[in-house]
Amino acid sequence: MRILRYIFVLSVFSFQLSVCNAQVLYEISGRSSKQKSYLLATNRLVPMQFLDTIPNVFKCFSKCNKVITEFAMQDYQAIAALRQAAVLPDSVKLSNFYSEKEYEYIDNSLRINLGLGLDKLCRMKPSYLTEMFRVELLKQWLQFDEQKSMESFFESVAAERNIPVIGLDNIGETMYMLFDREPFHWQCKELLKVIEYPENEVKQERTIRDMYRDGRLTDIAFQVEGPNNTTSISFSDYKVYCQRNKEWVKRLQPYLLEGRAFITLNAIYLGGDKGLIQQLRAAGYRVRPVNRGIRFKKDEKN
Repeated sequence: MRILRYIFVLSVFSFQLSVCNAQVLYEISGRSSKQKSYLLATNRLVPMQFLDTIPNVFKCFSKCNKVITEFAMQDYQAIAALRQAAVLPDSVKLSNFYSEKEYEYIDNSLRINLGLGLDKLCRMKPSYLTEMFRVELLKQWLQFDEQKSMESFFESVAAERNIPVIGLDNIGETMYMLFDREPFHWQCKELLKVIEYPENEVKQERTIRDMYRDGRLTDIAFQVEGPNNTTSISFSDYKVYCQRNKEWVKRLQPYLLEGRAFITLNAIYLGGDKGLIQQLRAAGYRVRPVNRGIRFKKDEKN
């Protein structure tokens, strides 16, 4: 039934379309790969109906027998483990890392935006609170709707069809990326900064979303790693992503050798000299746009 719901959502929206030259779908071959695989860049702020504007995306998906993503969110035991990992150790008190005024300011902001204050949330890690706050900003200012996002569409369809969904990161690595890649004191500073300057987060997310719609993956990389980026996804995070891309190339090797893999990853990881696309090329794979030479349509809404 969920597949039918997705198809319904994709078909009922009517919106103005214009012509562009975006490239977000790539074909991977070479290095003795038996069959081709495909790589789709995604952005969670872009709704599912945008997929209708990407020529051949459903055709490519239909050729594949496995979906590969950052973390297999269909693993509900893993999700439960992640929630537990978001909780602070009993020996750590969030209030010890802020002045009384700062703590009160954070508490008030969380109450206004999330409906919960630090009396309920003080046992959660700052990185978790930062992401909760950011998601609420995206909902309020950029109309983010997780249920309509393109990001997990193919993963969900694969699960409905009993197609294997494979995560590139294991549960431990995912917990590290979400909650521990930055020192605790820096997480505390970042939470306060996001609450003090929410407009910076919204501006950055809007810019990346618009770049994605134009297929400007390299520009997205520059936007994140650039010196003017003072948001919660900063240059230090970008360096971690680049290092992880090298490991992902190794982990992808057996799936690419077999072929027929449909890889769906956030566009933030893919572009630039150190992005996954370039790392795959450096490893000897042929990676080229599926829709090279095709002028196709994009959604102009929002």
